[in-house]
Amino acid sequence: MSQGSLTLEVTNKPSELETLGERLEKFCQALDLPRKIVFQLRFAIEEVFVNIISYGFRDEKEHRIRITVNHEDGVLVMCIEDDGLPFNPLESEAPDTACPVEDRKIGGLGLHLTKHLMSELHYRRLGEKNVLTVKKNLKDD
Repeated sequence: MSQGSLTLEVTNKPSELETLGERLEKFCQALDLPRKIVFQLRFAIEEVFVNIISYGFRDEKEHRIRITVNHEDGVLVMCIEDDGLPFNPLESEAPDTACPVEDRKIGGLGLHLTKHLMSELHYRRLGEKNVLTVKKNLKDD
């Protein structure tokens, strides 16, 4: 497997979701990653992106979201930076998956799944930016 990196900036518009997914998929294909891994990575990045654009901003202004993806030595690292409201997804409450679907609170399942699909997640607030780092050890799958 080769090394590589991808950097892109998107705006906080739902229409950017398709572009984001396609660019990540092309990057993963260039690395010859298995479909299962590509699905997991795309799910994670799309889940984080949708949460940012859905809950991260109090205004209707255009905001930039920067995504960097690096692959080295069998580990893929995605870093997502936004200037939205401070939010640490690692502190979000896990959904009650034992509860019947019709009685469950809405929200939280996507982040819950992302935490389980990825090897590591780290959050930090740097100045006015949320920085979420998502790692996937490709040797684990």
